[in-house]
Amino acid sequence: MGDDPTRRVRDAAGALGLEVEIRERPDAGSLEEAASLLGLTPADIVKTLVIKRSDDTYLFALLPGDRTISWPKLRAVVGVNRLQLPDAERALAATGYARGTIVPLGSTTAWPVFADESIRGRRVAMGAGARGHSLFVDADALLSALGATVADIVV
Repeated sequence: MGDDPTRRVRDAAGALGLEVEIRERPDAGSLEEAASLLGLTPADIVKTLVIKRSDDTYLFALLPGDRTISWPKLRAVVGVNRLQLPDAERALAATGYARGTIVPLGSTTAWPVFADESIRGRRVAMGAGARGHSLFVDADALLSALGATVADIVV
């Protein structure tokens, strides 16, 4: 039996006592297309970025789909001088998920999570570990379950 990344997400959520809904949807070529397929706006989809530190460790940054990361703000919150986006191969090696499907739940390593404060108080959609799937979750419950650091980290 092969690895099912969606199963990893469900199992990780269950272990944290986190209620999630994973829906199948047609594969989307962009965040905007995924939002349209789900009847959402891009702001309702939370992007999960894998960020590499200079010591070759990683962290997750969660932000609304319609926003971009503020590198100076994130560096200040993390307390480092240098951060970067790894290439797709390193992101896969660090998480077990391909770009476009990455989610902190079920990652092969439980990296620290930094989330933008604007996702609080909402039900959001995000990657579910496999193409053609979206995860829906209460953002506050997710942030609490992951022990996320919540701050203003977007432009």
